Amino acid sequence: METLLANAQQHFKKTYQDLQHLLQLLQDVLKESGEAQLAEQIPWIGQAGVPDELTTRHLQLYSLVFQLMSMAEINTAVQHRRRAEDESGDPEPGLWVEAFRRLQEAGVSKEEALRALRQISVEPVLTAHPTEAKRTTVLEHHRELYLLLVQRENQMYNAREREELNLEIKENLYRLWKTGEIYLEKPDVTSELRNVMHYLLEVFPDLIQILDRRLEKAGESFGIASGTLARAHAYPKISFGDWVGGDRDGHPLVTADVTQHTLLRLRLNAFVAIRRKLARLVRHLSFACQIEELIPEAQERIREMVEELGEQTGEEALDRNKGEAFRQMANLMLVKLPVDTQRGHAVQLSERPGCYFHSEDLVKDLTMLQRALDAHGATTVAYREVVVVKRVVETLGFHLAALDIRQNSAFHDQAVSQLLKAALVPDTDFGSWSEQKRLEFLSRELESARPFTHPDAVLEDNARAVAECYRTLKSHTEKYGINCLGSFIVSMTRSVSDLLVVYLLAREAGLTEMTEEGLVCTVPVVPLLETVDDLERGPEILRNFLEHPFTARSMRYLMKTRHWEKPRQQVMVGYSDSNKDGGIMASQWYLYKAQQRLSRAGADMGVDILFFHGKGGSISRGSGPTAAFLNALPCGTLNSRIRLTEQGETIAQKYAYKLNAAYNLELLVAGTFARTVLDRQEPCEGHPMEAILERLAQDSREHYAALLHTDGFIPFFRQATPIDAIESSKIGSRPAKRTGASTLADLRAIPWVFAWGQSRYHMTSWYGLGTALQSLEKEKPEAYTALKAQCEDEPFLKYVLQNVDNSVGEVDESIMAAYAALVEDEAIRERFLKMFRQELSLVRQQLDQLLGGDYESRHPRRARSNEMRSVVLQPLHRHQIALLERWRAEKARGAKQAAHTQMELMLTINAIAGAIGTTG
Repeated sequence: METLLANAQQHFKKTYQDLQHLLQLLQDVLKESGEAQLAEQIPWIGQAGVPDELTTRHLQLYSLVFQLMSMAEINTAVQHRRRAEDESGDPEPGLWVEAFRRLQEAGVSKEEALRALRQISVEPVLTAHPTEAKRTTVLEHHRELYLLLVQRENQMYNAREREELNLEIKENLYRLWKTGEIYLEKPDVTSELRNVMHYLLEVFPDLIQILDRRLEKAGESFGIASGTLARAHAYPKISFGDWVGGDRDGHPLVTADVTQHTLLRLRLNAFVAIRRKLARLVRHLSFACQIEELIPEAQERIREMVEELGEQTGEEALDRNKGEAFRQMANLMLVKLPVDTQRGHAVQLSERPGCYFHSEDLVKDLTMLQRALDAHGATTVAYREVVVVKRVVETLGFHLAALDIRQNSAFHDQAVSQLLKAALVPDTDFGSWSEQKRLEFLSRELESARPFTHPDAVLEDNARAVAECYRTLKSHTEKYGINCLGSFIVSMTRSVSDLLVVYLLAREAGLTEMTEEGLVCTVPVVPLLETVDDLERGPEILRNFLEHPFTARSMRYLMKTRHWEKPRQQVMVGYSDSNKDGGIMASQWYLYKAQQRLSRAGADMGVDILFFHGKGGSISRGSGPTAAFLNALPCGTLNSRIRLTEQGETIAQKYAYKLNAAYNLELLVAGTFARTVLDRQEPCEGHPMEAILERLAQDSREHYAALLHTDGFIPFFRQATPIDAIESSKIGSRPAKRTGASTLADLRAIPWVFAWGQSRYHMTSWYGLGTALQSLEKEKPEAYTALKAQCEDEPFLKYVLQNVDNSVGEVDESIMAAYAALVEDEAIRERFLKMFRQELSLVRQQLDQLLGGDYESRHPRRARSNEMRSVVLQPLHRHQIALLERWRAEKARGAKQAAHTQMELMLTINAIAGAIGTTG
């Protein structure tokens, strides 16, 4: 195995040199801990190699080894990009430099670019579906270790300093080795919130400055002078969203109390982040200057702030830095933050007189400070250091991230039925009403502000849950403002009435307002289109929703109160269930078509459509390279704005380490900017290969559906994958199934994908496409030739095929067969194994024909990484299969050992997930 590592170093030197260094230090740690035998079984460097029989210690070791390998690969990528910026004239695809180069080639003017930058709005939304298989404590240790790995890049260190660094790395490795890898108890929403909060507080606030600096530098090559962006207020808008504590779809643990706790934690941590930036600014404003020397407006504002705070508090703030007027002004801003502090740290929210209520008020004061500094001759400080703080405040507001409230349409139907029952309405089975009857009822009710029930009414479960949640939102927004809320998202939107129902429920809690035009809802309502059929019906649902008088009134109200230039409607499109429903090609194509048609429907009605992309961490659930994803979207559908989910392990992979985090966020912002501007240069038309792609989508969907409906599929799936172990896992707080039934429809898309990945089929990202392409080649050879000619140049086609190619590279037929051996019925086992093998052979053959060469020549680095990982994955999979067989037998006879076996099984799931880099 040392030869394997040596060969890898010949081709990809840095990655595997870093890996070898980390593994050798880990080997030292194990030997010093009295585990010399295990130390010799570290893959690629150990003398003994990976044993055939594995223990729980091996599972823990190999899980850690794969994490170190991923860390070394990420660091190599980061350092490569840094060197390339200095040494090469070729810009990194997708970043600001390349974005401006593309605009220059298209003849875009500087003025047009600046206008477009002001309009850009990008919002990653952090979610915590049950996909992140590592504890928060472990993630923190990983982040510390990565920083130490980066320090090794410092060529100025002498031998003693390098030795000290190695000792620190060993200490961190020891902590990782001694820290449990998996949750002994299922984590609650609060622990998931802590994990998300780390990124919102410790990572993202620092990224804003990095991105702005990189934008300014790249803009200079386009003729945008330094300082122009700050003076012209032309930075793109970056904001963040959160689902943890707000997403209650199939998640009964997300109660009104949890939502209230989430909103308060988000608000407090917004002030923690802002206070850090302000305190740093105070330290840097040590200029000798009397208040009387400031511009008159600044002097007046200081007097106002003292009065607002009260003479004692205001004068105390001024007394801290007498003779340093700029510090005094910034100190007053610190004191005006509505938090109590201990030892300089914000510890709880406070409502003292004179405190800021709106973040915009703090931005105005920072702008005044900026003007005063500029007039004093400190222009660099004004347009760099003060702007940094302003940008953080504009980005985070006083809410840190906007909390979305998501619930399933079926849950809402039951809630309305229970409200009708409480109001003594005769016909209460709302879910069974025809759409026409529902619409007539809702339209009539929404003309009145009268709720069905009084606040103290006793309600049944669903109605009570919705009422308590919405009343919590009402109370919080009355106190702190509406910006803390994102949208009400309706999953499984099947009709217009599914959306109007939310207005009715909002009325019950007072989240409506009576205007001159009539009753309106103060929070946007957003359809989530998930299945292929829903995507197809989406444009009709949207048109009818936008035409409804209540929606139209509410949109005008939101436009006025949120200062939109034009009416705006958000639409969420789901990548997970559409894939589970129709397979990879159908999912991708129908998502593409739906966005085109939805965007057109909005344009016809004078409404901008903002797409919210519900993407997951795997190819099957919408993952893929950011730059390629943005380029593959239909023309005109970005339109300056994008929201998208960052789920599970994707958050750590993209944002755990700041330089890598800045790179990934820049890809999103710069790509949205470039694509928006370039789409405006010429009229948008339909896809040039629409007929061919429609055929591929239909054929692949039919073949995929035939697999799912073949007799015996459910028993095969439940026995040939570890789905039952995943359902029993302690990974996330959300149940793996929506209702507890063991049907394919009830199973969430995430464990569905997770299970196929663990058994190395990965079939959700390729099944059906091979047959569809072969059919096209045989029956329509001219169309196939045209398709092949476009594979390198047409962004959508290239994106889909390359994603499928990457996923197929992770498939292992020998491991597939080993898991299939768990299927008790031989006929079922052979039937499905044959179907998978045939389709896999077809898709591989088609990818080679269309993309050229073989997988290894197309992806040499990935192929080498897969080869390295396979050395450990093979015995890991064998061990998991043995454990699955034992665990199922123990459960069947009610043996006490089943719980212990399950814990060991969880370790194999964790290790394999770490090795292949994805769960669901």
